[in-house]
Amino acid sequence: MLQKGERISFERRGDRMIVHIRGEIDHHSAVLVRTGIDREIMQDRPREVLLDLSGVDFMDSSGLGLIMGRYALVTKYGGTLAVVDPSFAVTKILRLAGMERMITIKRTKEKKV
Repeated sequence: MLQKGERISFERRGDRMIVHIRGEIDHHSAVLVRTGIDREIMQDRPREVLLDLSGVDFMDSSGLGLIMGRYALVTKYGGTLAVVDPSFAVTKILRLAGMERMITIKRTKEKKV
């Protein structure tokens, strides 16, 4: 899992890759996050990629681009991509952008009240 100071980590379960992302996804951080994710995806070519956004507390349009770019990359070789457990703020952005029409958004944790 994530070590102190890390923005992304990867977990592999068979042909599934879970990408844990933490912190903010904005113009400055998106490049580093994208580069790391792409390197791992191209190396392993998992059939399913899950972007765990439960640790993301802020995301702007750069985050939307990050998700869409990884979706394009994974589907290009026949894989699938889903977003997992986005925070309330991130969910709002995803919905406003209409992302749920293209990308599956999964909930594995109960919502905190």
